[in-house]
Amino acid sequence: MGDRQKIDGQCLCGAVQIAAVIDAPTLVACHCGMCQRQNGGPYISIMTEQAGTEASGPIKVFKSSDWAERAFCGTCGSTLWYGTLHDGARYLSSGLFPDAAGAPLTLEYFSDNCPQGYAFSGDHRRMTEAETIAAFTEGGEPGA
Repeated sequence: MGDRQKIDGQCLCGAVQIAAVIDAPTLVACHCGMCQRQNGGPYISIMTEQAGTEASGPIKVFKSSDWAERAFCGTCGSTLWYGTLHDGARYLSSGLFPDAAGAPLTLEYFSDNCPQGYAFSGDHRRMTEAETIAAFTEGGEPGA
């Protein structure tokens, strides 16, 4: 186990404040169509401890599918998190935290949907759309 630490972040305008606990932080990128439409590119989240996450400010939540919600700042529109409804998990936007808490990219979802105009370098796991959907629908730990 790594050393648990608290990280603090905020949206673009500062109206939403986020505090989270991390242990061996990692980044995950998603190239699904909804993430691309919402963010103008991939959605990059930082893996945090769910129990240690606190958020305050003008938070707006949009139910984007039968299984998920997306949260954003009601003032500036910054993306805050992608959340799964069945377990209440929140995958916080890495951009909320300075230097994305120094976390390395370890996983890409929907890697075969990544536009041709960019690609992430480095040696990390890349799951195709079929692999991503199978991991989530089988109730397993995606990316494990």
